[in-house]
Amino acid sequence: MKNVFDEKGVLQNAGFLDYRIPVASDLPMIETEIVEVPNPRHPYGVRGVGETPIVAPLAAATNAVSRALNKRICKLPMSPSNLIEELD
Repeated sequence: MKNVFDEKGVLQNAGFLDYRIPVASDLPMIETEIVEVPNPRHPYGVRGVGETPIVAPLAAATNAVSRALNKRICKLPMSPSNLIEELD
């Protein structure tokens, strides 16, 4: 469903009832290439398979908060009390 705007440019259908949830068919086909590089910090050279997808959202949220505050936030969790502590 398309967004509907009035003559002043105000969005008329902003509710979730009109929102189309993206599905898997909305994504492009992604070709995966497995690159095996041993981990020098592990005695057997193994790496965790699921580690990368777990880290990215937290890093993105931290970067967004850091940019909003104009200060690099390095302490987690980013609770209100920790953010106030960082700003002092």
